[in-house]
Amino acid sequence: MTTTTNRRKSNTFYVILIAGAAALGGFLFGFDTAVINGAVAALSTAFNANSVLTGLAVSLALLGSAIGAFYAGKIADRYGRVKAMVVASIFFTISAVGSGIAFGIWDFIFWRLLGGLAVGAASVIAPAYIAECSPSNLRGRLGSLQQLAIVVGIFIALLCDYFIAVSAGSAESPFLFGIDAWRWMFWTEIPPAVLYGMAALMIPESPRYLVAQGREPEAANVLNKIIGGNVLAKIEEIRQTVMREREPQFSDLLRRSGGLLPIVWIGIGISLLQQFVGINVIFYYSSVLWRAVGFSEKDSLSITVITGAVNIITTLVAIAFVDKFGRKPLLILGSIGMTITLGTMASIFGTAPLDAAGNPSLTGSSGLVALLAANLYVFCFGFSWGPVTWVLLGEMFNNKIRAAALSVAAAMQWVANFAVSTSFPPILQYFGLGAAYGLYTTAAAISLFFVLFFIKETKGMELEDM
Repeated sequence: MTTTTNRRKSNTFYVILIAGAAALGGFLFGFDTAVINGAVAALSTAFNANSVLTGLAVSLALLGSAIGAFYAGKIADRYGRVKAMVVASIFFTISAVGSGIAFGIWDFIFWRLLGGLAVGAASVIAPAYIAECSPSNLRGRLGSLQQLAIVVGIFIALLCDYFIAVSAGSAESPFLFGIDAWRWMFWTEIPPAVLYGMAALMIPESPRYLVAQGREPEAANVLNKIIGGNVLAKIEEIRQTVMREREPQFSDLLRRSGGLLPIVWIGIGISLLQQFVGINVIFYYSSVLWRAVGFSEKDSLSITVITGAVNIITTLVAIAFVDKFGRKPLLILGSIGMTITLGTMASIFGTAPLDAAGNPSLTGSSGLVALLAANLYVFCFGFSWGPVTWVLLGEMFNNKIRAAALSVAAAMQWVANFAVSTSFPPILQYFGLGAAYGLYTTAAAISLFFVLFFIKETKGMELEDM
């Protein structure tokens, strides 16, 4: 009995290690998308860029992410999950170096676009790999590692931005070796990008990919380390549910009568709603947003760092409960909480008097209430739609279509992210913060009904039973 228990512990530890290595892609996903937060104003000044070009510098990387996500599944199915991770790590590294040495706004946008391709690929490969290498009783918690890695990446990026900006005096001031502080912000991504590639080279290939390639002895070896027991029976079960006669194709996502399979539409719906609630407005524009309502640059960056910390704490809550309570209850609670908190912010910003620059002036307790509502909103997103979306996308599709379906859903998520991030500045300029948060409130309310009517619980199910 003791030997069996020790073996289970050994298997669990091994699975956590390889899932953690894959989740480094999520860390870079979060880091890469958030590191620009502290550099937005400095970029505008350094390259004499107008608001349109500045917005493109922030958001075009997201279109790169959509492209990377769309093709990542095909690459992962053809060459394997691990090789796709290594390619992503190379792109992350080149993008970090290039963004820091950019000579103008257009080559900066190119380097960010390259990083976006890597972010998109990581957003598909990590959840697929983690789901395919996790025992069913741990899959929710291990799948949540992806979101934990994302929010830790966001937090570390914001922390780096904060310390570099404070040490230099501002993001525009010279830092080490007389080089502008904002350039160093991007270069801080180089070490984790290299580490991701090294970690990817040390983990095994997904057993479900190996079975699909006819490499069953290798799959048996990996499964023995992951779950132990009768691995040959498991291989036979997997064999029945993977595509072996040819590579999976996007046409596999279509019904015979035409149109996407209903499960793919549901995956797209989850992805779109995760973005339409406006979470990335907080992470891409928060330092600018808080400065617009009266906070200093230092205080705005401090608030942004605090928000990042809140996001980490709440993701840990999700990891603790996603396999106990299930996916659907967490999504429902999150939708209710986001609707209330976003509605509060919409009300405060929509009714606040405007200053000479046309920005809301938060007087009295309204500033504190807005700050509290913003962080409660992040809390509600952090234990629900943040991690659970990635858990569901990694597990809800069957073995035949997983990588392809995840690619489509994740690509649509990045398109939605682009739409929300790009539309926020003009909505802010022409309609005000109240209107922007009113739209996100509406999306949060819709997300509640989407979960109630379309999401089925997947807690405890084997991937072969999906």
